[in-house]
Amino acid sequence: MKKLVAEESNIRLDIYLANKLDISRSKVQKLMKQEKIKVNNKIVSNSYLVEENDEIIVDDELDFTIHVKSQDIPLDIVYENNDLLIINKPSGMVVHPAPGNYENTLVNALLGKYELSNNDIRPGIVHRLDKDTSGLMLVAKNDETHEKLSKMIKNKDVKRTYLALVSGVINHETGTIDAPIGRDNKYREKMMVTDINSKNAITHFKVLERFKHHTLIECYLETGRTHQIRVHMSYIGYPIVNDPLYGKEIIDKEFGQLLHSRKIAFHNPRDDKYLEFEVDAPDRFYEIMKEVTE
Repeated sequence: MKKLVAEESNIRLDIYLANKLDISRSKVQKLMKQEKIKVNNKIVSNSYLVEENDEIIVDDELDFTIHVKSQDIPLDIVYENNDLLIINKPSGMVVHPAPGNYENTLVNALLGKYELSNNDIRPGIVHRLDKDTSGLMLVAKNDETHEKLSKMIKNKDVKRTYLALVSGVINHETGTIDAPIGRDNKYREKMMVTDINSKNAITHFKVLERFKHHTLIECYLETGRTHQIRVHMSYIGYPIVNDPLYGKEIIDKEFGQLLHSRKIAFHNPRDDKYLEFEVDAPDRFYEIMKEVTE
């Protein structure tokens, strides 16, 4: 339950709450349909215009009566113990079910093979990758491990390293992008660097190889914001190749951005043993890279 006092006027309620709560406008509208949003203790419509000092109460738990079914979908398991899994997620696979897409996700595949931590429609998922980002992901098998891994990620005790091909030649060897990220005001499916309703975001990168018009880089995340690497690299003028949202250089519309979760390193929450895993990017990643750099 969230309680807000409006600080602005003459803004549609759904737009105002989407920005203030950093959730999608469609979720706000669903909450309103379920009468979980009240203004001055009254149910109002989506088009209600917020007035300064309006008291807005939001019950932000949507009533999802969804049964996420298990499916027999092949998985590339890099590592497994009694508490967790390391998955090599293919490009093109959605991580967890969401309205309009309840099948053929990583969660459906996991439920077909494992008992997982209990987390509504995201069982086992302690962090996510975009649909078209490939590579390593952590999955929790039980609630205790889920809680510990989530805390480790929040405390930056899990190091995730990514491989990316960007448009343009980066002349310096390393760099750090420290720029807050929030939802794009015009296009809700996009994120952007902004000071409005944003969260801090820090990305470090290192140049691995330069080409005539491109650069292969390695990125390390200090924070885990939605689309973080994609937004940050576009922001500094080096968008990721084949990125349909933040880039202009599209080679293969079926594959997605050339961004791969290459390495993950952390201490096992059960016995504190250091674990580090690395997987190479998919063949198609290198095929596209060859097409644009030769």
